[in-house]
Amino acid sequence: MSTYSFTVVDIHAEPYAADPQLTARLRIQESSGETIHAIALRCQVRIEPQRRRYDEVDETGLRALFGDRDRWADTLKPFLWMQCNAMVQGFTGITEVDLALPCTYDFDVTGSRYLHAVGEGTIPIVLLFSGTVFTKGMNGFGVQQVPWDCEASYQLPVEVWHEMIRSYFPNTGWIRLHHDVLAELADYKSRHGLTTWEETVQTLLVARDGAPS
Repeated sequence: MSTYSFTVVDIHAEPYAADPQLTARLRIQESSGETIHAIALRCQVRIEPQRRRYDEVDETGLRALFGDRDRWADTLKPFLWMQCNAMVQGFTGITEVDLALPCTYDFDVTGSRYLHAVGEGTIPIVLLFSGTVFTKGMNGFGVQQVPWDCEASYQLPVEVWHEMIRSYFPNTGWIRLHHDVLAELADYKSRHGLTTWEETVQTLLVARDGAPS
């Protein structure tokens, strides 16, 4: 029976992908010496927010996700960040492979909101692996499953995520709006002779702050 271990060597911001992406360098070791023809690897990436400390600045940004700090013992739980996959080429013993981690700046996604709210330090993540292993069998190929308990933990520097976001969205961000809200915003922009969406939002903020309470 093959025994596998997975290690995250590094995670870096991918500068040349079509969409925002981190890349994890994985080291995979098979201890029995069996020849592996290929692995169709699947991975769930979870963020474990309860495994790090937070300062007051972090607390402000995280309130919308987890409530006030006195509730965090109940609300600060691991959550799914993404699912991804990779094809691992044949090897014997040990190999390394890149695993693409597609990301988004969409603030409706919990992972993006969490990473945007945390200013410094590292983020505890865990990669949970599954998939199909193709080996040499009695009549050609043999098929095994990646054991359910294969996983790897990693401390992801917050700056790596911010570096990726800056490279794809320099000095900008975006939010998703309902069609009706976007139509009202476009109408406001047109009626007031505003030239950009940023100017439109700034005008609304000034009007709100200047209005009597």
